[in-house]
Amino acid sequence: MAVYTEVTDEALRAFLADYDLGGLLAFRGIAEGVENSNYALKTAGGDFILTLYEKRVDPEELPYFLGLMEHLAGRGLACPTPVRGRDGQALRHLAGRPAAICTFLPGIWPRRVRPEHCAPLGEALARLHAAGEGFPMVRPNALGPAGWAPLLERCRATGDGVQAGLVAQLDAALAAILARWPAKGALPTGQIHGDLFPDNVFFLDASDGRPRVSGLIDFYFACTDLLAYDIAVCLNAWCFEADGSFNVTRARSLLAAYQAVRPLTPGECNALPVLCRGAAIRFLLTRLYDWTATPPGALVTRKDPLEYLRKLRFFAAVEGSAGLGL
Repeated sequence: MAVYTEVTDEALRAFLADYDLGGLLAFRGIAEGVENSNYALKTAGGDFILTLYEKRVDPEELPYFLGLMEHLAGRGLACPTPVRGRDGQALRHLAGRPAAICTFLPGIWPRRVRPEHCAPLGEALARLHAAGEGFPMVRPNALGPAGWAPLLERCRATGDGVQAGLVAQLDAALAAILARWPAKGALPTGQIHGDLFPDNVFFLDASDGRPRVSGLIDFYFACTDLLAYDIAVCLNAWCFEADGSFNVTRARSLLAAYQAVRPLTPGECNALPVLCRGAAIRFLLTRLYDWTATPPGALVTRKDPLEYLRKLRFFAAVEGSAGLGL
């Protein structure tokens, strides 16, 4: 469920009066997603997505997110483009929430990832990183290394209820990751998506029947961080089978296609295993917090944190980037 704030027809028509989008033709809630309220919007001017930003999103960060999408779209990346009203503003309020309209992107996200999805993904990720160059705003990664220890501390009292001894395992894993984390300035930095899971990547079939990326969505974890960390997130999210085994064929396809657009530096190649461990513990900790701290009936969809414990163990055992497909 991803419609937490209801919008009346009257309120929507008044909201649309500030835009040059034509008359309202259709309007329905979108069930997918967990962070915000999303609506499919059809007007005489075309198809759009209306988003109402809920309490888990800091309104002060919305100019960064909307500005980044506008910048990336202007550089040719297929991503939602914020629609500005007659007054030139993209961010407004509706039903008591910050709200914005963005362009609609065609395509579907892959419910079952196949190796042929991974090369288009790698290319699209590299193009995102290249398109982000020159964007003037900076947003620190709130869920980066500096945030992991405080997040683990919030799980300390309840974490072992998920699995006996889990907190001690995470203490040791986090210490090892932070000891090996690249120093500031050691690796290329820029604008990253930070959450490029399969449900945030749309595909359409090309004329040869192969999938091509038709759009990247949900930039609300985007931030300014190590570009290779974004690759590590994708290796976690796209390159494991349902049984927990690592699919090196997918990883090779992703990495080769990425490097055809933006070659990795030697430092990035060397750091990739620890970046993958960092991405694994980031998603493990956020899932663990939601698993243990979310009361019954809350709007957050809980996901199994132990999936990422298994991934963390795999990456900890990898010796060098060759084990990841490089």
